[in-house]
Amino acid sequence: MTGRIIRITGPVVEADGMRGALMYEVVHVGGTGLIGEIIGLSEDVATIQVYEDTTGLAPGESVERTGAPLSVELGPGLLGMVYDGIQRPLEVVRDEMGDFILRGASFPALDRERTYVFTPVAAPGAAATPGTIVGTVQEGRFTHSVLVPHETEGTFTHVAGAGEYTVTTEIARVTDGDGTEMPVTMLRRWPVREARPVAEKQKPGDPLITGQRVIDTFFPIVKGGTAAVPGPFGAGKTVVQHQLAKWSDADLIVYVGCGERGNELADVLRQFPALTDPTSGEPLMGRTVLIGNTSNMPVAAREASVYTGITIAEYYRDMGYDVALMADSTSRWAEAMREISGRLEEMPGEHGYPAYLASRLACFYERAGNVTVLGPSGRRGSVSVIGAVSPPGGDFSEPVTQNTLRVVRVFWALDADLAHERHFPAVNWLTSYSLYPDDVEGWWNEHAGDRWGEMRSSMMSILQKESELEEIVQLVGPDVLPEDDKLSLHIAEFIRESFLIQYAFDPADTFCAPEKQYRMMQLITDYARYGREAVAGGMAVSAIAALPVAARLLRLGAVPDADFREYFEKTERVMKEAFFIPEGGAI
Repeated sequence: MTGRIIRITGPVVEADGMRGALMYEVVHVGGTGLIGEIIGLSEDVATIQVYEDTTGLAPGESVERTGAPLSVELGPGLLGMVYDGIQRPLEVVRDEMGDFILRGASFPALDRERTYVFTPVAAPGAAATPGTIVGTVQEGRFTHSVLVPHETEGTFTHVAGAGEYTVTTEIARVTDGDGTEMPVTMLRRWPVREARPVAEKQKPGDPLITGQRVIDTFFPIVKGGTAAVPGPFGAGKTVVQHQLAKWSDADLIVYVGCGERGNELADVLRQFPALTDPTSGEPLMGRTVLIGNTSNMPVAAREASVYTGITIAEYYRDMGYDVALMADSTSRWAEAMREISGRLEEMPGEHGYPAYLASRLACFYERAGNVTVLGPSGRRGSVSVIGAVSPPGGDFSEPVTQNTLRVVRVFWALDADLAHERHFPAVNWLTSYSLYPDDVEGWWNEHAGDRWGEMRSSMMSILQKESELEEIVQLVGPDVLPEDDKLSLHIAEFIRESFLIQYAFDPADTFCAPEKQYRMMQLITDYARYGREAVAGGMAVSAIAALPVAARLLRLGAVPDADFREYFEKTERVMKEAFFIPEGGAI
């Protein structure tokens, strides 16, 4: 079970005497026990990817096998935690070691001393199949279901009574058909590269409401969907990810800071505990798990961090929760793969990325989905995956962006020009797309109003018309346009300035409820409809723009949700009076 180092190339180490080792088996390298993973085998020589700094290692030092793949610990106590890419609890490390992680540091991901109040659900003699609920514990405001492990099946011969237990205490025992007894605890391990099995994948269902108008209305994502957020430096990818993590209506959030700057993750750590979840009133950190592998941390662990995050997300999905995973950014993950591939002297693909880049990205995003989980109860859960992409120079034709677009169904393209104009979120409405509008239209019709699809199409058409007219305006100026085209430009300005721009740091505008979004759309599209009728009757667009209602439309986003119904009704009255529409009448 022990080998010897024969070669060291950065984070890649080769060791001989490793006959019988397995691919992706975890090993401890050198006298300090650096954590590594076998990524190549040739006779008795193993190629090892080390997740820590290899400075100081020397040929001849020992390599100890563990016999197990890279796995994460799953159980109560994950929520509110901050881990690194290989699930070391960073707050525990800081308390024990200070501000820097010493090489070879190893701490359990879950507290072995903490007790949880366990309430049994299963009873002795009942069937025990994978996914059956053994009992529950309370984890903050969430009911944490302790499930029968996937490899365990038989009959319950023992279930612990109600009481306080640690995660390592045996709370149940299952006996299979051969009479073999299998203990069940609240703690279990799962290989991060292996997707947790489900009973059945379902069609897309409800939208993932984010409170961001350009996303929810123009380019929606469903619970269990996949989305990419590509954009150049400074376009606001991280702020978009933070907004989604703060305000989306998923039950739980897993945020993976993969290779990003440390100060950005520090902002998350400062902000989240101070924020309140709008749906529960509880601290936002109480529904969040943070995986931090920043740019100054070992590059090899970056490659594991996204797998650690998606495995934790799947674990809570199996309890029936809707989980959203934010990966910021998958480009840094791909760069880590490229660096390690180069150390392995593999044949490079496009832009130097490994040839398996596309399959790795596909395997990651395909772990998303709206599913029926294992177990007799038929629970439904979902994992939504939103990955930021950082293409060099904002070039969307580079391999990471293109391979991501092949597997995701929502594309939020961030535009540097919009960001420079202080238009945030800087989502370009002409190049972005979503394949989910037809799936979510029924939800909007039921929860907001039956004009959602019609109004969305109308606003998108006006923005498209504006793009076409801008070329003419640049050549000959706006004065030569017919009044109908001038009106299109006027309405497009309202859509951009009042609806699409949303201020993340404005208390009233940072989150926009679906009802408010719908009423904002209603006011803008009604204004467009009344304006067209007025233009057809001979009214000039300059006169329409001078109406008092225009000023009210420009400040729709700044009105707090609680006051918006009154503001909406008054604006509607002012609009009808301006266009001489009788009360209760229509054009």
